Amino acid sequence: MRAAPSFLFLITDQHRPDHTGFGGSGIVKTPNLDALASRSMRFDRAHVANPICMPNRSTILTGRQPSVHGTRYNGIPLDWGSETFVRVLRDQGFRTASIGKSHLQNMGQAADLISRFFPSERDARRSEWPKGWDAYEDGERHRHERVEMPADFYGFEHVDLTVNHSDLCSGHYYQWLLEQGVDPTALQGPGQAKQRYEDWWQVYQTAIPEELYPTSYVTDQSIRWLEEQEGADQPFFLWCSYPDPHHPFTPPGRFYEMYDPDAMPVPETFADPHTDSMDFYRYRLKFRGSQRAFVDPFAPTEAQVRHAMAAEFGMISMIDEGVGRILACLERTGRAEDTVIVFTSDHGDMFGDHGMMLKAGMHYEGCTRVPLLIHRPGGQAGVCSELAGSLDLAQTLLELAGCEAYHGMQGHSLVPLLEGGDGVRDDLVVEEDEIFDMARLGQPLRMRTLITRDARLTLYRGSDHGELFDLARDPHEMDNLFAKPEGRSLRAELSERLARRLMETADSAPIPTHLA
Repeated sequence: MRAAPSFLFLITDQHRPDHTGFGGSGIVKTPNLDALASRSMRFDRAHVANPICMPNRSTILTGRQPSVHGTRYNGIPLDWGSETFVRVLRDQGFRTASIGKSHLQNMGQAADLISRFFPSERDARRSEWPKGWDAYEDGERHRHERVEMPADFYGFEHVDLTVNHSDLCSGHYYQWLLEQGVDPTALQGPGQAKQRYEDWWQVYQTAIPEELYPTSYVTDQSIRWLEEQEGADQPFFLWCSYPDPHHPFTPPGRFYEMYDPDAMPVPETFADPHTDSMDFYRYRLKFRGSQRAFVDPFAPTEAQVRHAMAAEFGMISMIDEGVGRILACLERTGRAEDTVIVFTSDHGDMFGDHGMMLKAGMHYEGCTRVPLLIHRPGGQAGVCSELAGSLDLAQTLLELAGCEAYHGMQGHSLVPLLEGGDGVRDDLVVEEDEIFDMARLGQPLRMRTLITRDARLTLYRGSDHGELFDLARDPHEMDNLFAKPEGRSLRAELSERLARRLMETADSAPIPTHLA
């Protein structure tokens, strides 16, 4: 084995842990991930730092909370000067590659809306970075040119992008389609679909063939890059990022018909009346089955949940087949015995839990909990029920690589848990900021959550109400104790703990250079 291990980091987009075989689903077929789980440490209580793509992906890369690294919501690119664990690995001689979805920068959508929310042209922060530093993931740009990436993209020396989601992807993938003699506009989107579920336009069978679908592209390009590492003395870090199973739910070919919607389970909390919930939940229930915009969370019908789940399971099974091919490549190239493998996702999806769909402004477990597997060759396998977070991954991987954590990191290394030790944290903080009034409080959403081993507290700016659940007694989060007399003691305890954690996760960087 080399002095330092290599790393394969597999990440999916908007993927609940119970939408895998190893996570408890008896329906979705994920044999390759299940086999990986059987020889990994499986973290059953892994939560995000933020249940939205860009903030949590940036947290994974930096080991810092979104309010600290600055990417508080989708639309703020991760600062070009941010330290990342990938940059540390590269400085230590690792070959580094990012293939698939990055989403550390804007994908270029809805920029015209920003002036409505932020009319001032002056900001408290000024960027000194050269023009264009934040435009490498602009999806429209990728449709018109093959975008040349910088030599150091947040620490990655090789970058091959899919931008956006499902069959709508742009990025280097789009230019690759053109090179294959394929007109993407003739295949992408619901207008070209082979089959559609008429009650929700975001469920359809794409016209893109299996071999040209983004999942196949990410798999093939990852295998190609891994094959180039065969026989090399340098360790590597590969970020293999699938844009699925994020909505729209558009599996190609056989994967669209792999699962019967009528056989899909509706969550047992689907009929939650939200009697004691925030008002916006009851507001959504009034318009069940109606989604206003592409990313807006809403209250789906049972049929919508079933059809979306069947299509999503097809997307997940396609990813699983790709993972199997990549793991076989590791074996074939002789790198399996010295490669640490991580599998996780950037956040979850309500998927019918509590009668809701998608994400944003909701910190139920469906959105905040993610799958997390860490496989070390020769390491312990098992199931860990201790709390872990996306915030912890950067420090964990640096320790496994034999590298020191850098100043300003805010997570905890999970290596003690990989070795069967005690828990490294008693609680964790989940942040979420949005420019939209997601909670109908007359202002942009800002919410903070504390998750402990047996409880959850969520506070919303602009509201005297919130969420408080005794998870030991109420694991499905159905009895909101926030305003109830029996919840006063627990609410007071968690409120103080949250305040203390917010102090602890305030920024400690940069290192001071003088005393005065």
